[in-house]
Amino acid sequence: MQFRHPTQLTGEQYAADEAWRGARLERCPNHPRGGCSFARHGTYTRKTPRGMRVARWYCPESRTTFSLLPDCLAARLPGTLDTLETVVAHAERSRNLTAAAKALRRDAIELPGAIRWVRRRVHLVQQLLAFVAEKSSERLLPRVAGIAALRARLGTDRALMELRRLLDPLLSLLPMPLGLCQGRNRTSERRREFQHKMGHDPPLQGA
Repeated sequence: MQFRHPTQLTGEQYAADEAWRGARLERCPNHPRGGCSFARHGTYTRKTPRGMRVARWYCPESRTTFSLLPDCLAARLPGTLDTLETVVAHAERSRNLTAAAKALRRDAIELPGAIRWVRRRVHLVQQLLAFVAEKSSERLLPRVAGIAALRARLGTDRALMELRRLLDPLLSLLPMPLGLCQGRNRTSERRREFQHKMGHDPPLQGA
């Protein structure tokens, strides 16, 4: 299970400062009155940013591992919320997803894969904003069209991190990459939903 580790650090700063060492989970979420063998259980790594680690704890009695995800990291998606936000903002400004993919993925990935990479992130944020508009009060966040509108509404260029802070009480309900929803069924449903939206793989060479 994941819980929020509040921080204003960027992903690179969090990794460089080894800020996971200061993360604290004072009691077992499954046994808030004590009585279990709850203890710190090291860390696990994230591929990006380089050197990133996430603190975790373990309750032997309930056989449950708990981790504190820093605000800078996307949930169940590689990388940081700032990076995700930059990708989606760029896609919103681009003529189309193809143009965005060409600009954002100048590595070895082929263009169809790059388009799917961008499309998935745009769809995740659109789905998240629609969910937030439905679950939160209109005064806090009315439905917004995308990252540019969200930034204008919240008055910051780090809108996803700010949104996670504002919606702390709802994080267990919100979908990835912002929320810390624990339900397996909801995650599986989202994966199936994304699967048919990502397009066909490119043909094999020589086929």
